[in-house]
Amino acid sequence: MADTLDGYLARWAGTDPTRDAVRKALVAIAGATAAISGVVADGPLAGELSATLGKGADGYDEQKELDVRADALLFEALKGAPVAAYASEEAELPVAVNAGAPLLVAVDPLDGSSNIDTDVTIGTIFSVLPAPAGVDPVSEAAFFQKGRDQLAAGYTVYGPHTALVLSVGEGTVHFVLDRASGTYRLISERVTIPASAKEFAINMSNHRHWDDRLRLYIDDLLQGKDGPREADYNMRWIASMVAEAHRIIIRGGIYLYPADTRAGYTQGRLRLIYEAFPIALLMEQSGAAATDGRTPILDLVPEKLHQRVPLIFGSREKVERVSNYLTGPGEIAERSPLFSKRGLLTA
Repeated sequence: MADTLDGYLARWAGTDPTRDAVRKALVAIAGATAAISGVVADGPLAGELSATLGKGADGYDEQKELDVRADALLFEALKGAPVAAYASEEAELPVAVNAGAPLLVAVDPLDGSSNIDTDVTIGTIFSVLPAPAGVDPVSEAAFFQKGRDQLAAGYTVYGPHTALVLSVGEGTVHFVLDRASGTYRLISERVTIPASAKEFAINMSNHRHWDDRLRLYIDDLLQGKDGPREADYNMRWIASMVAEAHRIIIRGGIYLYPADTRAGYTQGRLRLIYEAFPIALLMEQSGAAATDGRTPILDLVPEKLHQRVPLIFGSREKVERVSNYLTGPGEIAERSPLFSKRGLLTA
């Protein structure tokens, strides 16, 4: 019988008190995601899960019924874990959980909300951080830590089966929910993302809004065997970042969600703390990479709780190639006289 999440975490934690605290937080998160999976599986039988209840914390994204339910399940689960404060995409500010506890948790309770009513894969993304000494854990500032400060991170995808992918800093581990027992069972203890794959994910409808250098990269891919990449590529776009990440975890490729010239998108669209940081940790721990186009995501330091960021992740050689298009002259200077425009990159 396959090993369980509980068993894996117990062996990893041993007698170390910090690791044991992380273990308890991850077990609580996993329990909540198993419950969310049940709600997702019921679909319309569980109510109007895609009903719009209002706007998200920054007034841009619509807040759906399932967003709120998922958030409540996670928060309730963490009340029994050593977590001092909880930050969520669904709330403007962090909320207190257990005073004096050593950890912070940041989450996107339900990624891909626009896909709820179409039965397309959605998910939960989470990050576990140390509660910093001398800082109020319920303050936004407590969460302004580098991505490399994460003690653990991961996501759950709710698709044909429910998968949990996480890292505690010792590689990336893949589990699948056994619905009969409600237990996550180990599938792979050492995920390695293929170094190269002929797939890319980007929303092509925004082509006209991109930086010229990014357009040049995508146009080169679209030329296939006749272009400079000398290979035919397939494009994917699910509009659920966590689902795109899971596909890359399994078979490689690259995902791009750049900043662009539209209002509300000039600094990127995805959230740094509870979306980009967790995915970037999983990518690096799987031998892949994640960047904002210039800097590794895990080296960034947040300045706002709901800060947005351009995000490019996937097979390392592909991420490095995109970064070369965006930041280095080389062939780009020769082929694109407009390469100096900086629409993709943050200032």
